[in-house]
Amino acid sequence: MWLTDKQRKRVSAADKKTSGIPMPTRMVSNGEYMPLQQTPDQARVESGILAAADEQGGKLGLDRRSFLRSTAGLATSFLVMNRVFGGDVFSVAHAETTDPAAAAERASRFADQYIVDMQLHFVRDDYAWDGILHLGNYARKWNADLGEITFDSFKFDNFMKEVYFDSDTKIGLISAAPADHGPNVIMNNDGLADARNFVNKASGSRRMLSHTVIAPGQPGWLEEIDRAIEVLKPDSWKGYTLGDPFDNSQYPWRLDDEKLMYPAYERMVKAGIRNVCIHKGLLPEDYENVITHWRHAMVDDVGPAARDWPELNFIIYHSGFRPLLTSPDPLLAQFEREGRIDWVSDLADIPEQYGVSNVYAELGTTFGSCAITHPRLAAALMGVLIRGMGEDHIIWGTDSVWYGSPQWQIEAMRRIEIPEDMRKAHGFAELGAADGAVKSAIFAGNATQVYGLVDLARPDAAWKPDAPPNVTAGHIAGGATPSHTAYGTTPQAAVHGTPLP
Repeated sequence: MWLTDKQRKRVSAADKKTSGIPMPTRMVSNGEYMPLQQTPDQARVESGILAAADEQGGKLGLDRRSFLRSTAGLATSFLVMNRVFGGDVFSVAHAETTDPAAAAERASRFADQYIVDMQLHFVRDDYAWDGILHLGNYARKWNADLGEITFDSFKFDNFMKEVYFDSDTKIGLISAAPADHGPNVIMNNDGLADARNFVNKASGSRRMLSHTVIAPGQPGWLEEIDRAIEVLKPDSWKGYTLGDPFDNSQYPWRLDDEKLMYPAYERMVKAGIRNVCIHKGLLPEDYENVITHWRHAMVDDVGPAARDWPELNFIIYHSGFRPLLTSPDPLLAQFEREGRIDWVSDLADIPEQYGVSNVYAELGTTFGSCAITHPRLAAALMGVLIRGMGEDHIIWGTDSVWYGSPQWQIEAMRRIEIPEDMRKAHGFAELGAADGAVKSAIFAGNATQVYGLVDLARPDAAWKPDAPPNVTAGHIAGGATPSHTAYGTTPQAAVHGTPLP
């Protein structure tokens, strides 16, 4: 990952910091950038959630951890965030935090919501590069308090638990990254295809999609595309214009490089595999000195490529967001002043600037990191993207299992609303209900159209009675509760929390 040895000493496993809180209260990094120190507001959120858990849990006869693992505990987290950050960015009824039946009723109402997560990860069984251990800490099965730092948190079994059994995710796409050096490969293309085929065969329906990762400029990369088309039959392609995200790569590239990339696009169009997913943004601390080719993470090459290749869909992962490097305050100030967010607004401008309709914004890491750092920034992010690209061009993704269960991100999206003052000042529309038109499109409708998953969206879709829901039902009936474990890394030093007013 992009964290240096010095930076690694400044972080620790996220699930060692959360005290069972069902969502991160410190910024969590997937290892591609240095997370922020806990802000004073986040510290107040953390202490407020713990105090509420003790008070409400005591009234219900539950200890702190049991309450926090409940649906009431998750609702309480959003209520506290509203109090700390001001306003009602997250929709939450007070009854959800005090009445387990009310919380359970709401959870049950949305349990069958069709959610398609288009950015998921796990590592191969023999993965042994210890740098990834800084992404999180292994918790023994069903118990987030036990265990030691190991690779198991990021392997297939825990991935299935966190994504398919402990969240409302219905369909997922597994992804990986290129590497200049073999040991850094978290999952090769054959492994991605094998995992997809295994899950779909075991479940009896199409529960998983997979990428083939492209590595432009590396020896034999076009031949690998040909092999993938013939043998692996990926659902889409994944590329990093930075090259290897775990190193200062020898192979950066641009989407609009006619000599390098256009022969690959010709192959993709001919094969009918037309979704090209591209990692953009998410740079590390001091990126201008750390990465010699950091400009390749910008989105200025997206428009020309999309204009020249209307047959392809360019799905920009992380929405091009340059991560929070010091504090959310400068980005919020920039937005309030200019109505723009660095690089995200540049992406949102592309459809009008280039006259294209084949560019999409994916939300992995970006939405989640903004939601827990400052909800108002997350609301602004959604407003900017939808205003520029349209609600039908936003793709749901969580970057899990790097961050543990995606459920907290799902709940954040269900509950978030753009504040009225922001809508009036910047011409944003409401996001609406958790199962309304806008959020339903973001959660699944847009990916369904782009990936041709129409049969999976039908009321009688084959996945509904398949194996994962049955396993999940047995999992819950047996007394299991979601871990809500947040993997990733958080800064070692933290601002001590102060009670809520």
